[in-house]
Amino acid sequence: MILTIDGVRKSFTGPEGSVRVLDGLHLDLAAGETLALTGESGSGKSTLLTLVAGLDAPDEGRIMVSGQQVNALDDSARAALRRTTVGLVFQQFNLIPSLNVAANLAFQARLAGRLDMPWLEEVTGRLGLSDLGNRYPEQLSGGQQQRVAIGRTLAARPALILADEPTGNLDEAAADRVLDLMLELSRDSGAALLMVTHSKRLAGRLDRRVHLSRGRVA
Repeated sequence: MILTIDGVRKSFTGPEGSVRVLDGLHLDLAAGETLALTGESGSGKSTLLTLVAGLDAPDEGRIMVSGQQVNALDDSARAALRRTTVGLVFQQFNLIPSLNVAANLAFQARLAGRLDMPWLEEVTGRLGLSDLGNRYPEQLSGGQQQRVAIGRTLAARPALILADEPTGNLDEAAADRVLDLMLELSRDSGAALLMVTHSKRLAGRLDRRVHLSRGRVA
């Protein structure tokens, strides 16, 4: 398994006291597998991705990624895991405004020490970004920025891709095209994909679907 989530609990403190977001969650994801995570707003989907990425820590339980217990690592080890093993595609694109598209696409692969120019060119071409290399993020549409963010992640060949509504800013036809490319490119790179989506239609295209309700698998 590339990902094992074992008995994970997470609560946050709100105006009315402690709110349990994840409640003893168990989940596995095999290498190369694609899994859609669905559920109502507040069911814990995005929280789970931040925990798997090591951006926050669970209150209880264990998260294993590629044989490492994420919630037992220190800050530098978690950052190294994100550089080399876990790729993130979140709703905020987080492109570097001072870098053009070509440099943004290569950024994560360079950090990982895994820059493969033929693969980068393939990813760039298949995402329809070949003619945009000299543009800067502020010169791109939201959909173009989204494709750059996806390409930056895929170019580094992570073992696990975490995607939070990666097609959320696209119309249905564009969402289908981007998901086609994500599935093709993740398959070609051998990456597992854990994708949060509100779309049952898109979720149905992945290998498995898990529905969260009140922090548990429904």
